[in-house]
Amino acid sequence: MLDFSLVTQFFPFLLEASWLTIELTVLSIILGLILGLIAALMKISNSKPLMWLADFYLWVIRGTPVLVQILLMYFALPQFGIQLDAFVASVLALGINAGAYIAEIYRGGILSVPKGQVEAAESLGMTYPTIMRRVVLPQALRVSFPALGNQAISMLKDSSMASVITLPELMMTSQRFAATNYAFFEFYIVAAGLYLLMTTILSFFLNKMERRMSKSER
Repeated sequence: MLDFSLVTQFFPFLLEASWLTIELTVLSIILGLILGLIAALMKISNSKPLMWLADFYLWVIRGTPVLVQILLMYFALPQFGIQLDAFVASVLALGINAGAYIAEIYRGGILSVPKGQVEAAESLGMTYPTIMRRVVLPQALRVSFPALGNQAISMLKDSSMASVITLPELMMTSQRFAATNYAFFEFYIVAAGLYLLMTTILSFFLNKMERRMSKSER
């Protein structure tokens, strides 16, 4: 017999855990955007060492599960004298993981900008950083925005993996209440509903921003 009254009793705690999930997602996305841009610029640079370093970063991060990366960040680093709490370890692991995928998104957007525009900017005497900041990156961002939005949604769902290091986000909190009250279906279905609500709201705002960017491009 299903009993959702238990979920109602603990619902404020689930909402609080959802807020922690949102914080974790936002900070991880910000870190991923920064690392992704750096890696993309390194990958398209003329410096072989920078290109190799970027390739190595993408190879390692994209070739290993994010779950393993979270566990390494939280349990392995203390062996080298680096102790991180669960929240910081989760942000770093998820952000570093996202950065590897965002780098390829950025790179595709940058390469989509016509070379003629870059050559025209060079003929005007613009430096490389100025060209990237004023000509290339704004256009690359518009092209990359849909893929970046999908990455953000994936990050929100992947944040549930932080539960393995006992971070009290939505998944961990749901697991704890489900186990102590023997109400697995009730708590997990409500957790799924909260994740669905968060991804729906995020998708709504991302679609709105994408339409606004499309209008400004015309």
